[in-house]
Amino acid sequence: MTLSPLKTLATYLAGEFENKAQAAADPSWYVHLRLWQRPIPSLSSPSTFTLFLEQTSPISDKPPYRQRVLQLTEQSGSLQGEYFALKDPLQFRGAATQLELLSAMATDDLVGLPNSTAQIQYQSVGAADCRFQAGLPEGKFCSFEYGGQRKYVYLGFDIERKNNVMELKTYDKGINPDTGQGLWGALMGPFILIKQDSYCWD
Repeated sequence: MTLSPLKTLATYLAGEFENKAQAAADPSWYVHLRLWQRPIPSLSSPSTFTLFLEQTSPISDKPPYRQRVLQLTEQSGSLQGEYFALKDPLQFRGAATQLELLSAMATDDLVGLPNSTAQIQYQSVGAADCRFQAGLPEGKFCSFEYGGQRKYVYLGFDIERKNNVMELKTYDKGINPDTGQGLWGALMGPFILIKQDSYCWD
């Protein structure tokens, strides 16, 4: 059965990703990352797919960080991805691999963010695959409170299957709102992460 573009996107994104090869080739600019994108069945439906995102550095002994939620929907024929923060990120630290923590997540745990909805374009590639490209509208930056300060970020990703390998490019980076310059993240181009494991939608 052919999946809808929305379900195809959700299937592509659900999994564990790593940029080991990129980090080894250019360690000055790309830290070795492991990224989990776990389905949250309790916050999903046939028309809404919600993912918990969390990442870590495999070469570091630091705990997972940058917990966030991405909700995929289709509005008037267009795909969208809305990002949410968590009221208490520490409550869900490690939830990507400790699913009992994730099962407790509810709508009340999510925090809506300004300018956090990415527009997602897609095109067919070959007989069965698609390429998806997501990004915030031109000149828009998502913002959130951290350490008592307002922080600004650009959010975006591309994902497609290449030679039976699922490749995720992430463009997320912190932004100086006064100059538009990047402060951290994908400053020298996207992080290129390869899918290591796929997660099913219940």
